[in-house]
Amino acid sequence: MWSVQDLLFILCIVLSYVTRAAGVIHVFGYVGRDVKVSCSYGQGYESHEKYLCKNDCGSSDVLITTSQTNKNKYSTYDDKQKRSFTVTISDLQSVDAGKYWCGVTRTGKDIYTEVKLELGQDTCCDKVDKRESYEEDSVSIICPYELEYQNNLKFICRGNQPSTCLQQAVITSDRKQNGRFTLTEDKESRRFTVNINKLTQEDSGWYLCGVHRNTGLDVFSAVELEVKVWCCVKTLAMSGTVTRPVTLQCPYPPHHQNNRKFLCKGDHRNNCTDVLTSGSRFKLQGGVSLSSFSVMITNLEAGDAGMYWCGSDSQWRAGNYTRIHLSVVFLGITTLNPTFAVETTVSPTNKTNSTNSASKVLEGGALYVVAIVPAVLLILIVALIIVYKQKCHKVQETGVGITRHCEAAGEPKGSEEIYANEETVGFSKQTTSKLQDACNVYGNAYDDQPDYENFIATEEIYCNENFHVSNRK
Repeated sequence: MWSVQDLLFILCIVLSYVTRAAGVIHVFGYVGRDVKVSCSYGQGYESHEKYLCKNDCGSSDVLITTSQTNKNKYSTYDDKQKRSFTVTISDLQSVDAGKYWCGVTRTGKDIYTEVKLELGQDTCCDKVDKRESYEEDSVSIICPYELEYQNNLKFICRGNQPSTCLQQAVITSDRKQNGRFTLTEDKESRRFTVNINKLTQEDSGWYLCGVHRNTGLDVFSAVELEVKVWCCVKTLAMSGTVTRPVTLQCPYPPHHQNNRKFLCKGDHRNNCTDVLTSGSRFKLQGGVSLSSFSVMITNLEAGDAGMYWCGSDSQWRAGNYTRIHLSVVFLGITTLNPTFAVETTVSPTNKTNSTNSASKVLEGGALYVVAIVPAVLLILIVALIIVYKQKCHKVQETGVGITRHCEAAGEPKGSEEIYANEETVGFSKQTTSKLQDACNVYGNAYDDQPDYENFIATEEIYCNENFHVSNRK
C-alpha cells in the first residue's frame, strides 16, 4: 500500500509537470531584427508580476519583468484585458536562439510556459531567377511552391529581406489586384504569377516570392528584374533641307525580312502616328541588303522636323526598332547680296510654328543685308580717301610726277606704280636737275598763294641738296 508520504510526493511531481509543461510556444526570428514573445496567463493573475527567463530561471536568469518595462535589449508590455504579456527582444544574434520561460509570480510555485526561439539569416536566396524587360512594357514573375502550401497565403515584395517581406508585400493572394500588379494562381501546377504592367526604371531590382507558414519561417524564392531603357537602344540623328528630299535609314534583324515595316512620328513610341499611310511624300524603299529599309521624304517641310520611330516588329521589341531625331534646315539667298545666305535649323525641340519662324528668319536676314550695305559702302569711301591721301604723299616724297599730280588730282598713283620698272627709275635719275628747277619754279609760283603754304614747304623740304646750294647762290 502507498503511504501518505508517497502520495504527497507523487502529487508534487504531477503539479510540477502541469506548471512547467502547460505548452510550448514556438517563436521565429531573423538575425539583426526584433522578435516578440507573447505569453498568456489565466484569470486572476492580472495584477501578478510576469517575467522572461532562461535556463533554470534563477534570480540571475531573469531577463526582464513587467515592473521594469525596459532592460538592456528587452522590453515588456502587459495587456491585462487579453491576459497576455509580450516581451520584445531587439537586435537578435545567433546566441539568442534557444529555450526561454515565461513566468507568472505567485505564492508557492510560479507558473511557467516554455518558449523555443529559432533564428534564420535575413537574406535570400542561394538561387536567383533573372528576368528582364523594357520600359512601358510588362513582365510576368513566376513563383513556384511545394504541394503542402497549396492553401497558404502567397505574396510578393520588393527587396531581399524575408523579415519584412509579408508586412511590405505589394500584392497577396487574398488581394489579387493592386495598381500595376496582378496576381494569379494555378494550384494544379503549384505556382502563382505576378504580372507588372507599364514598367519603369524604378521597377528594377530584387523581388521575393513568399509563402506564409503557420509555424516556422516563411518560404521564399528570389527574382532579379532588370528594366532596360526602351528609347535608347538605337538612336540616330539626321538633318535635311527644306524643299529637298531626305532619306531615313532603318536597320532590322534579317529574320524580320517578311515583317511589315513601319515608320511613325511622335515624341513617344506608344502614341506615334504612322506616316507611311498618311501622305504621299513618305515613300518606303527596299534596302540594299536584308538588314535595312529606308523611307524617303520628298519635298521636305518645316513640319517634318521631330521624332520618328521605325522598325519591323509590331510587338515593339527594343532590339527591332530605331529612334531618329530629324532636324530641318532653312536656307535662303537674298537678292541684294547673292553671296549672303541665311540659314536656320528646326529640330524636335523647336519645331513649334517652324514655318512662320523660318519666314521671319529669312525676312530678318534680308533687312539685315539692306541695313549693312550702306554702312559698308561708307566705310569703303572713307578708306579710299585715306589711301588717296597716302598715295599723294608718296608722290610728293619721290618728286616724280608732280605736274601730273597737280593737274590730275582725281587720279592718285601709288609709289609702287612710279617705281614699277627700271625705265621709270632711270628717267627719274636723269631729270633730277629738271625737278630741282621745277621745285624752284613751284616755290616762286606759290609764294603769293597762302592756301598752298604747307604744300610748298613740303616740296622745298624734299628738294635735293644741290638745288638748295644753287638756290643760295
